[in-house]
Amino acid sequence: MRIVRVLAVLLVVIAVGWLTMRYVFGMRLELSGSGMSPFVSFESPEQHMAELEREREQEPPPPAPPTLAESEEQVAEKIAPPVESVPAPQPPTAPWPSYRGPKLDGVIADISIRTDWPLAEAWRTKVGGGYASMIVAEGKLFTIEQRREQEVLAAYDLATGRELWTHAWDAHFQEVMGGPGPRATPTYAQGRVFALGAKGDFRCLRASNGELLWKTNILTDAGAENLEWGMSGAPLFVDGRVIVEPGGPSGKLAAAYDAETGHLLWQSLDGKGAYSSPQLLTLGGQRQVLFLTADRIIAADPADGRELWSLEWPSPFDVNASQPIPLSSNEFWISSGDGQALVEAHRAGGRWEVRKVWENNGMKNKFNPSVLYQGHVYGLDNGILAAYDIRSGERDWKGGRYGFGQVLLADGHLVVLTETGELVLVRAVPESHQELARFQALEGKTWNVPAYADGLLLVRNQTEMAAYRLER
Repeated sequence: MRIVRVLAVLLVVIAVGWLTMRYVFGMRLELSGSGMSPFVSFESPEQHMAELEREREQEPPPPAPPTLAESEEQVAEKIAPPVESVPAPQPPTAPWPSYRGPKLDGVIADISIRTDWPLAEAWRTKVGGGYASMIVAEGKLFTIEQRREQEVLAAYDLATGRELWTHAWDAHFQEVMGGPGPRATPTYAQGRVFALGAKGDFRCLRASNGELLWKTNILTDAGAENLEWGMSGAPLFVDGRVIVEPGGPSGKLAAAYDAETGHLLWQSLDGKGAYSSPQLLTLGGQRQVLFLTADRIIAADPADGRELWSLEWPSPFDVNASQPIPLSSNEFWISSGDGQALVEAHRAGGRWEVRKVWENNGMKNKFNPSVLYQGHVYGLDNGILAAYDIRSGERDWKGGRYGFGQVLLADGHLVVLTETGELVLVRAVPESHQELARFQALEGKTWNVPAYADGLLLVRNQTEMAAYRLER
């Protein structure tokens, strides 16, 4: 009986201690990508949002749009000079318009990077929750956040990090492992930003000022139930349409909407939805969109959604969340939580023939896509950095426990953002794991994919966002 009393007292002490830490000091526990080790933080969501709101109140207001009189004067000034001296209008710049960059491949192209780390910080700001990445267009950074009971598409000035405009709607998604917030990265095209919330809210806004152009809900349109970890795939812009994967039943796995009007153009394909982003590839001389379902890869014609071919590709807990890497006119590489494969797809006699050239249990990408450089694929193999020969599937090396973070490729180097918010620089060479530098860039659990534009490496997590000067 004495042991029972001691245990009872001990349980009471533990409970009181937990409640004290939780409600007095704001302690929270979050799971890591392995689902095992917890992250401990001492900032409550309410405290964080209050600090974010105070930070915004202290920021100088964005510049006001020109008045009508000013606009007329500017127009007159442009008309006055001879026609030949008036420069042709330039299209808006979009250096990082979509998830993982212009080609969705995680490659920062055509730059020379600094290797004298730590990198200089350009700016830092608080943000709302969620795991979306960032995109950059028209001199602005766009991302989607959870702020209290609303999802918010926010535009920031790229050079300063100052918030320019926001557009919000009522939605709050939360699950045990990942916590709260939207998952899908916005997409930019032709002056518009397309944002998909965790509960299927799909909105198109004018990039310059946040004007709402159209909205719908892809889950409602497809008669679909939400996935366990929410809508996560970034919209894909192709030929004036935006393509998404709501995971609806009876031929409504995928859908395309008119980019200008939001009208539903087609719904197609069968299967249980998953978490990767639709990706455009050209295989066998035909453009096609690859969709990862819970257990298959399906290729469809972007014009009408017609299925071209499919291949079995199961993943633990139905979490296909990685991205394919195109290799040639007939091949691509793919990974999941079970392993990797090199897939060949070509047409013969009017029919598609698809096969796995090789397959093994290496490079277990979960929600951490890999990158390709000079014939070798680099990525986080169940949380450990690894390199594999893309042609043979044989492992080059494995080393560096960075957790379930994210990887970009730049100037022959791997830029790794670890699960704990460190930035790490690693040489992209097949000989061995060669870490060059690291420093703490963010505080707390970090699953968001970094982005890059105009010399700045952009990183964020559930509480903060920062820019570092990466280009030499």
